[in-house]
Amino acid sequence: MFYHDFQVVFQEVPGEISLCFSISGCPLRCEGCHSPFLWKEGNGNELTPEYFQTLLDQYSGFATCVVFMGGEWHREELVAHLKYARQQGYRTCLYTGEDNVPFNILEHLTWIKTGRWDKDLGGLDSHTTNQMFMEVMTNRMLNHLFISK
Repeated sequence: MFYHDFQVVFQEVPGEISLCFSISGCPLRCEGCHSPFLWKEGNGNELTPEYFQTLLDQYSGFATCVVFMGGEWHREELVAHLKYARQQGYRTCLYTGEDNVPFNILEHLTWIKTGRWDKDLGGLDSHTTNQMFMEVMTNRMLNHLFISK
């Protein structure tokens, strides 16, 4: 599994300081995608277990969540990273353009964002979006956290 970018982010999961990994090889190729460079498998650097563990150790006590922008197409590696993050006390989140992901991924997530990007419907900050941001354990939709009042 390769990641193109690693960032510390504040908006992807409201109320959380998140370590965010943008995973390359996205098969969806949504029209209007803001990150078409993520379509090519192998772009970026390999997200080895050792490097992942080093980053989580480095940000322990500061960051509270680990977010994967994609990666569900690398199920075994994604699950291994999610399990490790949870063991280290991090909450977890997956942003996917799919509407559903397998249970063996869901069971390791705190939150999930589903739904393809549709420029006519907008993102999570839009009242008309097709995307959903859900708390996995309760199956509660939390899109309202992204909409300005």
